[in-house]
Amino acid sequence: MIFVESKKKSLQTIQKSYPNAVIIDVTSRGEEPWIKVSPFYPHGDIPIPFSEGHYAVSVEGIWQGLKVFEKEGVDSSKFQIGNMKGIKRTFRKFGKPLGHRKGIHGSELLDYITARYKIYLKSYAWMLDNKAQETIQLLKAEAEKNDLVILDFDTNGDLDDPKKPLSHAALVKRYLEKKYPEIASLTFSKPVMAMPQEKQKKKPRVKEIITKTVKTKNTNPKVLKNKSSDDAQFDLFNKN
Repeated sequence: MIFVESKKKSLQTIQKSYPNAVIIDVTSRGEEPWIKVSPFYPHGDIPIPFSEGHYAVSVEGIWQGLKVFEKEGVDSSKFQIGNMKGIKRTFRKFGKPLGHRKGIHGSELLDYITARYKIYLKSYAWMLDNKAQETIQLLKAEAEKNDLVILDFDTNGDLDDPKKPLSHAALVKRYLEKKYPEIASLTFSKPVMAMPQEKQKKKPRVKEIITKTVKTKNTNPKVLKNKSSDDAQFDLFNKN
């Protein structure tokens, strides 16, 4: 099975809960090739929703660039950041967030959850299908052999929860299990609750966290001819 855990937890704590699982960090601080499913990763040439002919370097750049605040509107410079630094924009600097612009030149503002569905999820689904398929296939291969724990700074997988940031690790889990439903039913071992030190009879065997670079034939898959966001791809994140 695939589990999502917080990178903020100690590795020892996670290993105690999943003693036989492979643990992979998919955050922007992770290693190649797993970092490629991070929304911060600079794949390039990602279509900006509702903005025909316009593309961004990263999904996070799209999400942050289309934000509208009291003191500032769309920031197109975020679309071109390729070093994964300085992408985020916060209310502390720009005032109250008013919503997300529906397209670079759009007049409509989308509320947070609507923007999450129509901008973030569409962009992220497109990225997974068109830019990160080699990494997705590597994750699938691991999930077919072992329980898999993927780490993220956030763990919220509820698409409709506006109080917590959405976990892209949870989206990767959802993507894999909807596209390859047989993975969801694979169980290699049940998670265990960490016991007090004195009650443990023996130290569980732990598989090492995967951090090495995996060489692939093509690290830059070809982009589909149709660069518009695809509703069929987005459906992979739907609940039903």
